[in-house]
Amino acid sequence: MPFQLLVAQTNLLTGFPAGATPEEVGKRLAYRFVDGKHMLHAGKWISYPETFNWNGALTYGALTGNKELITLLQNKFEPLFTTEAELLPIKNHVDLNMFGSLALELYQITKDQRYYELGMPYADTQWQVPENAKDHEKEWAGKDYSWQTRLWIDDIYMITIVQTQAYKVTGDPTYIDRSAYEMVLYLDELQRENGLFYHAPDVPFYWCRGNGWMAAGMTELLRYLPEDNPHRPRILEGYHTMMKSLLDYQQPNGMWNQLIDEPDWWAETSGTAMFTYAFIVGVKEGWLDAAIYAPAARKAWLSIVTYINEDGAITDICGGTNKKNDKQYYYDRPRHPGDYHGHAPYLWCVNALLDK
Repeated sequence: MPFQLLVAQTNLLTGFPAGATPEEVGKRLAYRFVDGKHMLHAGKWISYPETFNWNGALTYGALTGNKELITLLQNKFEPLFTTEAELLPIKNHVDLNMFGSLALELYQITKDQRYYELGMPYADTQWQVPENAKDHEKEWAGKDYSWQTRLWIDDIYMITIVQTQAYKVTGDPTYIDRSAYEMVLYLDELQRENGLFYHAPDVPFYWCRGNGWMAAGMTELLRYLPEDNPHRPRILEGYHTMMKSLLDYQQPNGMWNQLIDEPDWWAETSGTAMFTYAFIVGVKEGWLDAAIYAPAARKAWLSIVTYINEDGAITDICGGTNKKNDKQYYYDRPRHPGDYHGHAPYLWCVNALLDK
């Protein structure tokens, strides 16, 4: 592709109309989070949707040089060292260990050693088998995978994000190598010939946000995975296969549906935002053909921003969803305006659009 045409296609990821610029959307969502209530896991610990929303808001603050916002987000975290320490997740489940990614993000921004010391054990204990581990958990560990492996599609982001963050702050390739090895397992077990992913081996449905976790997980890992890592070609292959399939299933309005291959189902915003993020980064990194994917990413972005209501809450977000071999179950999932499951991926898109 001529250089001028490549630049023109990439420029589709800039010049958005008023109300749809990443600066405006990011500010609305990040400041909304500052005053938001905790979203707890099992009513006890900071949840993964809150963790990732917090991460997204911090990255937005760093990219825009908004020191006020970063201070507000630090102040929101500070009670977790003292009066809210009981809300820190325990380190015994894939949905809980991912919290370490937030502490390590704060460490990268502030260089405050407290965040490092808090975050690193969450990464390390994903591979440290506890004494009371079940037989199947020991079996996974015996194959050098995380003992928290379940082969639920959501998990691949939860596992790889904290390992990747640990790699970024330590430079130790052990962490990124673990991520890549784990990613290949999920690709081999869950990706179908059409490029999409089952929610789990025994749940043959292409759930939108579940596939979003995979799309975002591959994207985030590929950003930091060394070029000479032996698993990189396999992960890129899985990524490209998925991205091509997502193009085929994108709806005329730019969205993807709650079950991706069901054209008459309702459009789901959190998964759509995750796919949009994967497209934006892929174009900017040169992994995807800008002539094809930049227009698709722009169309998706301009569509998802229309789902932000007057209160700054995103609508049509699928609520938390366990796996279930029941198609109607997915159609009937509740939709909660303002759910952090959706706000975090929007901030990822914002940050990808702003990142140079």
